[in-house]
Amino acid sequence: MLKTILSIAGKPGLYKLVSQGRNMLIVESLSDKKRFPAYGADKIVSLGEISMYTDEEDVPLSQVLATVKANANGEEVAIDIKKASQEELKAFMAEALPNYDRDRVHVSDIKKLISWYNLLVKAGMTDFEEKAEENAGESAE
Repeated sequence: MLKTILSIAGKPGLYKLVSQGRNMLIVESLSDKKRFPAYGADKIVSLGEISMYTDEEDVPLSQVLATVKANANGEEVAIDIKKASQEELKAFMAEALPNYDRDRVHVSDIKKLISWYNLLVKAGMTDFEEKAEENAGESAE
């Protein structure tokens, strides 16, 4: 599921891949459902390709989101990212991913994680572990 959810640099929020055209993608905003083209010049990243730094190896975003979902009981995270202190945000991240790399994961990354998680929950997209199952199936073959 996360492979079709995109982040586009310079545009707030998350977008669902709807279709592909010549030299562009047709995307739909998760928040207001508006569709528009995203071009090759835009920096577009699939959430399925993102991982978080830890002290050992990088952890896929899908696993971090699944942990956040478990900690929040499937509800939106109650932290207000605009008013929360750095200590509150770091404590939230330590709960979600205890061994996250405190030097390379910045407060802005934690805010982005919370906002993305809340957007996905509002859109009803909470099956984060699907990607991990797909990878397990591919490596078994």
